[in-house]
Amino acid sequence: MAGPEPVSTIAGRAALLGMTQAQLEGFMASLGEPRYRARQVFQWLFRHRAADFQAMTNLPAALRTLLEERAVIDVAQLILSQEDPDDGTRKFLFRLLADGETVETVLMRYRHGFSLCVSTQVGCRMGCRFCASTMGGKVRDLTAAEIVQQVVSVQRALDPAGERIGSIVVMGMGEPLENYDNLVRFLRIVNDPEGLGIGLRHITVSTVGLVPAIRRLAEEGLPVTLAVSLHAPNDYIRSQIMPINVRYPLAQLMDACRDYVAKTGRRISFEYIMMDGVNDHPELARELAVLVGDLLCHINLIPYNPVPDRPYKPSPPRRMQVFRDILRRAGLQVTIRRTLGRKIEAACGQLRRRALAEKQEGRPVPAKG
Repeated sequence: MAGPEPVSTIAGRAALLGMTQAQLEGFMASLGEPRYRARQVFQWLFRHRAADFQAMTNLPAALRTLLEERAVIDVAQLILSQEDPDDGTRKFLFRLLADGETVETVLMRYRHGFSLCVSTQVGCRMGCRFCASTMGGKVRDLTAAEIVQQVVSVQRALDPAGERIGSIVVMGMGEPLENYDNLVRFLRIVNDPEGLGIGLRHITVSTVGLVPAIRRLAEEGLPVTLAVSLHAPNDYIRSQIMPINVRYPLAQLMDACRDYVAKTGRRISFEYIMMDGVNDHPELARELAVLVGDLLCHINLIPYNPVPDRPYKPSPPRRMQVFRDILRRAGLQVTIRRTLGRKIEAACGQLRRRALAEKQEGRPVPAKG
C-alpha cells in the first residue's frame, strides 16, 4: 500500500491530489496535526471538490494558512474545452502547472451516464503507427496528482447540474502501464469511498501489451477491467503497426491475458481499431477468433478516427459488419463501438498537437468553457 511512497511537489509545495489517505495522514503529522485532519482534508478535496484551502471551513484558520504555504490543490489549469454538437462528447485540454505541458481528457455521454477518458503521460513512446499521441514521442510521465486532477476538474464542471462521472477509462495519451506506480496510486485515490468513490469495476485500464506490467497488475488486488489494444490477429501485421509487438509478441501477450483473467476473474476487453485494407479482411477475423477463443473476453471493433499525417482510413461499415458477424458465429462477444467526438478531434493527442502548432506559430490557445 501507499504511505512511504514519495509524493509530487510544485515549487516545493506538496500536491495533495496525489496523496492517498494514508499519505495525507503522514503529511498532516509532519505539520503537527492529528490523523483525523487528513480525513477532513481528503473529503474537502474529493467529496466537496474544494479548490481553495479557505473553503475548508471546519479546519482552524491557522491550519488553512499553513496549508496554503506548504501544499497545493490544483496542479493543472483548464485552458480549452470543446463539445461535439452531435453527441455531447466534451474534450478538455489542461496545462500542467509544473512545466506548462498539455494533456487531454475526454468526457463521453452514454445512456448509462458519463465516462471519462484520462491521460497518464505527456505524449507517448510506444510508436503505434496510427496514433496521434506518439507523434513527437514521450515527454514525461504524469504524476498521480496530475492524473487525478483530470477527474476532479471535470467533476467540478458537472457538479452544478448534479451530474456525476460514473466510470473511468484510462485510455488517453500515453501507455498507462509504463507509468505504473502513479497509475496504481491514482486508482486507489479515485476508488476511496471517503472521496470520489468510483468503483474499480467501473474503471478500465488500457495497454498496448506490456507483458510484465500486466502480470504485476494481476497481483495488485484491483479488479479493474484490462483493455488490450490488439488491432491485429498475427505478429506480422501487429509488428508493422505496433512496434511493441516485436518486444512482446502475441504468444507472450495472450499468456499474460490468461494469467490476468485467472488471477482477477475479470473479462479482458480486446480493442481492435479497424483500418481499411490493413487489418479488416474476413480471413483476419477468423484468425482473431482462434487467437482469443479460449479467453473470457469481449472484442470492441472501433472505426478508425483519421489522424492528419497518418495514411490510414477507417474500414467501410459493411466490412466491419462482416468482420463482426464472423466473430459472433465463432461464439465471441463483440460490438462495433459507436464513434464519438468526430467534430472535436477526439482521437488521442489531436487537440494537443493543434495547440502545440498554434503555440509555435505564436497564436495563443483560446480558453473556452
